[in-house]
Amino acid sequence: MGQWLNGNHMAALPLNEDGLLRIKITLDSPLRWVNSYLLQDEHGITLIDPGPRTEVTEQEWKETLASLQINEEHITSIVLTHHHPDHYGLAGWFQERTGAKVWMSERAHKEAQLMWGGGGHASDMNEKLPAFFAEHGMPHEWLRQIPEHLNRFFSQVNPEPQVSYIDEMMPVRMGGRIWLPVQTAGHAPGHLSFYQKDSGVILCGDAVLPQISPNISLVPGSDDEPLRLYLDGLRRLRELHVRAAYPGHRGPFMHFSERIDALLLHHEERLAEISGMLSAAGGLTGYEACIALFGNKLGVHQMRFAMCEALAHLAELVRQGQAELERMDTETFRFKPAK
Repeated sequence: MGQWLNGNHMAALPLNEDGLLRIKITLDSPLRWVNSYLLQDEHGITLIDPGPRTEVTEQEWKETLASLQINEEHITSIVLTHHHPDHYGLAGWFQERTGAKVWMSERAHKEAQLMWGGGGHASDMNEKLPAFFAEHGMPHEWLRQIPEHLNRFFSQVNPEPQVSYIDEMMPVRMGGRIWLPVQTAGHAPGHLSFYQKDSGVILCGDAVLPQISPNISLVPGSDDEPLRLYLDGLRRLRELHVRAAYPGHRGPFMHFSERIDALLLHHEERLAEISGMLSAAGGLTGYEACIALFGNKLGVHQMRFAMCEALAHLAELVRQGQAELERMDTETFRFKPAK
C-alpha cells in the first residue's frame, strides 16, 4: 500500500526499535486517548487509526505533522483497524488533505455504513438502537437520551472516506515490512490486527487491550453472535508468537498471550455469573441483567455499551442452550433459564 513521492523530501521519523511512532490523540471519554501509529518507508508514511474528528484532534494532528516535518503528501496510506469513531473518524478528513488511500476490511466498512451511513444512505441507528433497547426492558428515561447521544458522533466520522479493502488472505506492506492481517470480530465486526512474524510485533487495535476488557456489543442489524466471534478471534490470536503488542488504547505490552488467557477467563466467568443470576431470578430482561452487572450510576455513553455488552452475553447463553428468550408482552422480551 502506498505510492512513490515523486522526489519530494521526507524527513525521517523518530521510529522506535519496532519501526513505529505512537501518537496519542485526545478522546473526550474515560479512555482519554487513542493510539495512532506512523510507519515509514521509501514509499511514504502509513497512518494507522487517526482518531475521531474534532477541533481538538484536527489541531493536534496539524501540530504533530509540523513538529515531525511531515508534509501532507508524505502520508500515502491510511489504515483502519475498525469502524469505531475513535479509530475511523478522521480518515475522510485526512484523505481530503493528503489524497491517500484509506484501507480497512470490507466487513468493517459495511459496519461503518450501518452505524454512520455512507454510499448516499443515512444511518437510522439512532432510531433502531432505542427500539432494540426498549424490547429488552430499558426504561424511557434512558431511551430518550440515546438518539442525541448517537447524533453527536456523526460529526466525528465525516467526511466519509473512499475505502479500499484489505483482504485477510493477502499480506500487506507497511513501513518496509510485510504484515499479516488477522480479522476478528466481537468488539467490532471486521476488526483487523496486523502481525509481523519476523519481529513478533502486532498492531492489535482494540482486539486485545492491556488493562481493560474490550466492549463486546450486540447491535441490531449486525452480527448475531458477537461474543462467540470474539472468543474465537482471541483463540486465533493466541496462536501467534507475539513479542510486543501495540494496542489502540493504553501503552504497548509484552504479555500478549497471558492477556488473552485473562480475557477468555473473564468472559467465561461473566457467562457463569449471568447464568446464575437468571436461575436465581427465574428470568431477567436485558436491562435488568445490565443493571445487575454494571449498576445504574452510568452516563449514557457507558450505559449504551453496558447494555450492548449484557445482551451479547445473554445471546451467547441462548446459543449455548443455557438460556431461552421469551416474550413477556407484545413489546418486551426477557431471558430465562433453559428448561
